[in-house]
Amino acid sequence: MAKILIGKYEATIYPEGDGFTGAISLGFGPDGKRQRLKRKGKTKTVVKDKLIKAVKDLEAGITASETYTVRDAVNDWLSKGLKGRSENTVTKLRILAETHVIPALGKIKLQQLRADHVDEWLDQLAGKLATTTLREIHGALKRAIRQAQARDMVLRNVAELVTTPKGTDGRPSKALTQQQAEAVLKAAESSELHAYVVISLTTGIRTEEARALCWDHVVAWIPNLKKWRPVTEMGFKHKRFAIYVWRADREGGDTKTRKSRRTLELPKLAAQALQQHHVRQAAQKLQTGEAWQDHNLVFCTSVGTQLDASNVRRAFRRITKEAGIGTAWSPRELRHSFVSIMSDQGVPIETIADLVGHAGTSVTEAVYRHQLRPVITKGAHTMNTIFGDSRHG
Repeated sequence: MAKILIGKYEATIYPEGDGFTGAISLGFGPDGKRQRLKRKGKTKTVVKDKLIKAVKDLEAGITASETYTVRDAVNDWLSKGLKGRSENTVTKLRILAETHVIPALGKIKLQQLRADHVDEWLDQLAGKLATTTLREIHGALKRAIRQAQARDMVLRNVAELVTTPKGTDGRPSKALTQQQAEAVLKAAESSELHAYVVISLTTGIRTEEARALCWDHVVAWIPNLKKWRPVTEMGFKHKRFAIYVWRADREGGDTKTRKSRRTLELPKLAAQALQQHHVRQAAQKLQTGEAWQDHNLVFCTSVGTQLDASNVRRAFRRITKEAGIGTAWSPRELRHSFVSIMSDQGVPIETIADLVGHAGTSVTEAVYRHQLRPVITKGAHTMNTIFGDSRHG
């Protein structure tokens, strides 16, 4: 058994099995047990080099064991680093980590992870995934290592040194034409999602706002009171209805931003769909009996619980297939369609921004630039009016 001094620590190296083991005594822990740091290798030189590195890590405050891997760091982050995030967000990040991060990098010791490893991994994914997805995956790795840093498991975050590459072009959002919208509304009549589709298409609310809508926030105008009152109190025998868009299916339950809170008067088509939906839901509640969980949700499962976004997507695709426009559509494109239809009818962009809950027109223009055809072409139309089309004829 050889004894050597490494920094302020005394180490011993001794034969064990087919190689050698090195050990450094770190004194005694709070429980009175002796604490030792061990490293193994085929030769004494290899073991000595490992012990020197271990001492450097100790002096830098790094406490991770030699076997602590990227997989360990990611799993620790998923279990401890996502407090306060919504269940949907946690599920999404877990899927991204388990699908892309852990299979490719999981076996690498965290302290041995290099920027080149991350670079090569992202470059391989760039040909398969959209840029947005690449950023999310890269972000997950950066946050996992950042948490490991905060717990003295690694000295630096090499993932922060790498730039996310450009991925494939994602599928651009599109909008229904008026003819397609009418076909979708017709096809939705036989679906449990009918009122959901009508409300989303005719008011432009976000899908997460629709899923969180409560009956208390569906209101009727009472002329003699000159007030909006919930239909849960006043019923549907009135002429004007509105919805308070104050909540969303997000952590904390608020809308995307505080400025997204708005009150939207409902067109007759939407009010009728909600009234029919209310009747059907009451019948469903009676049929379900004690199994019904009353969360006061307008749109819910057959037992009253909140709708899952993936279930809504699947049901909506069945509707679009029935409408004869294929299945390459998502519920959020009902919002895009609302903007497009409003714009086609000459509604000013300032009004559209208010309706969809944007703080100003710049967000509306950036997000829905493809749907704002009349606004974008207004300059050309004006010039044609002033100078006429016949000058080049």
